[in-house]
Formats: sequence, C-alpha cells, structure tokens
Amino acid sequence: MREIVLDTETTGFEPSEGHRLVEIGCVELVDRFPTGNTFHVYINPERDMPADAFKVHGISGEFLSDKPLFADVHRDFVAFIGDARLVIHNAAFDAKFLNFELGRVGQPPLSPDRIVDTLQLARRKHPNVSNSLDALCDRYGLDRSRRVKHGALLDAEILAEVYSELLGGKQSKLDLGARAASLAIDGAAGVRRRRAELPSRLSDDERAAHTAFIATLGDDCIWKLYVRP
Repeated sequence: MREIVLDTETTGFEPSEGHRLVEIGCVELVDRFPTGNTFHVYINPERDMPADAFKVHGISGEFLSDKPLFADVHRDFVAFIGDARLVIHNAAFDAKFLNFELGRVGQPPLSPDRIVDTLQLARRKHPNVSNSLDALCDRYGLDRSRRVKHGALLDAEILAEVYSELLGGKQSKLDLGARAASLAIDGAAGVRRRRAELPSRLSDDERAAHTAFIATLGDDCIWKLYVRP
C-alpha cells in the first residue's frame, strides 16, 4: 500500500484572506515503511511574508522571490502523490490551502476520502491531552531536536515516524520475508537497518536552494551543524 505523508508551510491561516502556500514536503511510504522517495518544493506566494508566519518557519519573502509559482510545479506534485492515501497532521488546514492552489490552476480538489488526519487519530488514542507534533514526539520518545523551526519536508519525515507509532509501532508491520534482501535486523538493539544507504534524491537546484535558505538564518542556526562545508 502506497501512502504519502505530507506537510505544508504558508503565509498565514486562511487562503480566503489572501494567504498562500510557500512550501510542500512529501514522504513516500510503502506498507508504512519509508522508501526514501520524497517531494519537496518552495513556492513563490506572490505576496509578502507576515512577521508572525516568519517566526514559525523562518522562510522570508526575499528567499521565496525567485522560487517557482505553484502553477509551475503543480503537475510534478500531482504526479508524485498519484492516487495514494495522504497522511496529514491537522489535515483540514493543509487541504484547504492545497485545494485553493489546485483550484487556481484548474485541477480538481483532493478528495477527503483519501486523507488520513493523524491529529484525529491521536485525539482518539490520547484524549484530553496535547496532540501537537512536538507532544507526540515526546510521548513516543522520537527525536525532534532538528525541529527548531517548522519545515514541510522535515515535519513530514517526523510525522511518518509518529504515524507508525499511532498505528502500533514499526514492529507491527515487520515483514521479514519481503524485506530480508534490503534490511538487516540488529537483534541486540531491535533496530532495522538497510544494508546499503539509499542514494540522495535531492537535485543540485534543491541543494542550492536549501543552502541559500540556511544562509539567511544567521551564524547560530542549528541547521549549520548538519550542513557539510
């Protein structure tokens, strides 16, 4: 079963008030296991970046000024998600922005029937407590140290781990027969490891865009700990 874990960043809360998408990040799962296949794009919103939104994700209007419009990337996005189930945290928010942008370019909206809202899953499993992405990471002991600011691809990667835990944890879907060729099992630690690292799917343009974005965040930005000189 193919699923796409998806997250977005925007200029605000309501497309009806003129707010727009600025980033989409997607992670592909097959049988609830990450394949390494991702989709990531920054989008020029054709407007300014409000200060409150900048505080959340750190993406400036200047950084986005030379990025493609949604009209330029929507075909790649639609092709990537295909007809897969979409896994989104607080799905109503992301879906309304995606459907607004899809409508502007003459594409049909995403059907609610194909969307899994992990916030609703979490609320049913953990009622009367916080079920934000950060709270769920803490609850399940997942590393969120990289999440200094929101970022669509990073949050999609973290959500993929949270989704697995919400459905019972990784071991609930362990299939030794199908994955023996590509995975090694560390019996002592109970950790599944690939025999070989997956090749990077980032293009040179995506690497350059990310490097340019990191350069805008200042010398104390934690991302610089992960960027090779």
